[in-house]
Amino acid sequence: MTTLTAWAFPGADDAEEAIKRLETLQSEAVITIDDAAVVSWEVGKKKPKTRQLHNTTGEGALSGAFWGMFLGLIFLVPLLGAAIGAALGAWSTSIIDMGISDKFIDEVKQKVTPGTSALFLLTDDTVVDKVENALKDMNAHLIASNLSAEQEAKLREAFADE
Repeated sequence: MTTLTAWAFPGADDAEEAIKRLETLQSEAVITIDDAAVVSWEVGKKKPKTRQLHNTTGEGALSGAFWGMFLGLIFLVPLLGAAIGAALGAWSTSIIDMGISDKFIDEVKQKVTPGTSALFLLTDDTVVDKVENALKDMNAHLIASNLSAEQEAKLREAFADE
């Protein structure tokens, strides 16, 4: 089973530090990160910077299209024109079927603001407790969305690399 989690941090650079810690856990075979994306939002900027961690383990990674659309839906819709916003709105309905709820998206929007950062993880099995333990001193706030096997299959099918 795959788990999608979002971790919000109080500092703009904290998510970068967090992924370094988690990559160490992965190298020790404690967790498996299929894919990840880091969002950092500096104070005074209108929008955050996003970065996908390509090919963390290879086989389970999602395409850049998923991360681009997902992060765009969360952070950029108010900044885009009506036509693009409408297209993302239609796409957001389909991701609900994949296990990513409006509540999940709204919580991310509330927690990730200027001066903060976030780490989005797609991990094998439920390793939330291991990740939480590794990040406990960083004041991370967890927003989790567990994907069923069926939802995971839909997600991978929708965003499979050609």
